[in-house]
Amino acid sequence: MPVDTELEHLPAALRWREWMGRIEAVIFAASEPVTREILARVVGKSCNIDLIIDDIRDELRGRPYELVSVAGAWQHRTRKNYADAIRAATGQGADSSAGRSLSQLENLVLMCIAYFQPITRAELSSFFGKEVSRDLIGVLRSQDFIASGPRSPTQGAPYTYVTTRTFMSHFGLNTLRDLPDFDALEDAGLLSKEKLLAGESPFGLLGGEDPSDGEPSGVEEIGQTE
Repeated sequence: MPVDTELEHLPAALRWREWMGRIEAVIFAASEPVTREILARVVGKSCNIDLIIDDIRDELRGRPYELVSVAGAWQHRTRKNYADAIRAATGQGADSSAGRSLSQLENLVLMCIAYFQPITRAELSSFFGKEVSRDLIGVLRSQDFIASGPRSPTQGAPYTYVTTRTFMSHFGLNTLRDLPDFDALEDAGLLSKEKLLAGESPFGLLGGEDPSDGEPSGVEEIGQTE
């Protein structure tokens, strides 16, 4: 049976409340961020989804969960200050979907992909002065942090790599412009692709020892700004 999206039989205030309930229910039931296109299926043409989201967020103030923007979509998420309580009760963090923690090298490779996508494995290897293995790329793919991008216009047309919506969700990013200190690092030239390819790495791994796989990361993970 088709859903009545316009709800013209209801007074304006009740229509708005029903739209709010539908949108929150759809987001709550989803296992991944919900796009505007999906939400538009359950509300009327005159419904302003952004204002609905704002009203839902207002009602959730003081609750242990919130509505967050992720890669242009929306998702319910437990507030960070309840992570310790969740971990104590379940043995898991507030977001345990990403599998094991990344090693230092895996985290840094992911950082490079995030800032310079689409990027090839050969370019990543140039950044670090040593080969970035297919196995390492496989780890990032297995956690759905990266996916294949368009083929590079360079000789041989190798595949490039890009980050995914799972990456955005896991690190709490709405857009890639939310990456920590993006503008400052770019303005300072620390994340210049040309400089990195020339061997001017800010990561401190060129010529150094390789972090062992599985070793806890010695740097902050992408997106952790607190």
